[in-house]
Amino acid sequence: MSLTGLGCNNFGWRIDAAQSARVVEAALDAGINFFDTADIYDKGHSEEFLGRALAGRRKDAVIATKFGMKFDDTRQGASANYIRQAAEDSLRRLGTDYIDLYQVHTPDPKTPIAETLGALVELVNQGKVREIGCSNFSAEQLREAESAAGQGAHFVSVQNEYNLLHRAPEAEVLPECRRLGAAFLPFFPLANGLLTGKYRKGEPLPKGSRGDAGWGPKVFTEDNIEKVERLIQFAAGRGHSLLELAFSWLAAQPAVASVIAGAVSPEQVKANAAAARWKLSAEDLKEIDRLVA
Repeated sequence: MSLTGLGCNNFGWRIDAAQSARVVEAALDAGINFFDTADIYDKGHSEEFLGRALAGRRKDAVIATKFGMKFDDTRQGASANYIRQAAEDSLRRLGTDYIDLYQVHTPDPKTPIAETLGALVELVNQGKVREIGCSNFSAEQLREAESAAGQGAHFVSVQNEYNLLHRAPEAEVLPECRRLGAAFLPFFPLANGLLTGKYRKGEPLPKGSRGDAGWGPKVFTEDNIEKVERLIQFAAGRGHSLLELAFSWLAAQPAVASVIAGAVSPEQVKANAAAARWKLSAEDLKEIDRLVA
């Protein structure tokens, strides 16, 4: 799959079906073939809009979707019975007969992981799912899943938050991914937009932006703004933008297979697709660590 993936969480609640289709078309034209969505994104509309946009081009796409977070009062979790229902619902909304990567969106403490894996293996054996993955899992939960899988299908990917300002996966999850041979798929690569370069020290938050709307209050801190200023200067001194640095830094990390980023316009998705082409040296990576320490 492509090094840059398109996160489809904006489909529905931020952009309509027509604009979603334009974004998907721009992504395919830019070489992006990995599309990540979830059943809960705008109550299924994201899957529906993605499915419509890919009609006639299904073979060109790698579709990943997720289940498990609360869809409504009766649909949530990772029990075997619910997984079967959730998969059928997603297949219908996506307008396809198979899902390339089916992911547990969040651990379900009420369901043994062995039961979850058993149901997912059924879907793989039926040809409805090609590979299985997980999201928001800790290293301990990954080890538990690996042990429970036995000779059956294993999680081939882990999707957790990871970016220049959120380094928690480096402690245990990334090393565990390398040990297991699992791909790591970072979400929020731009830290809720803070790493786009539009947020600057001493300037008011852009009107209508996530920062202005109060999203991610833990991200838009004075300390992070200071780090962003240092990173902007680092990138500019080498002829690049902060956006390019954010993508290329993630692409340089071991186990990272694709960087998932949302987009609401064709221009935005094209910029994201081009952003991961900067090849950072070992010296660059050390300096970046110093700048964000």
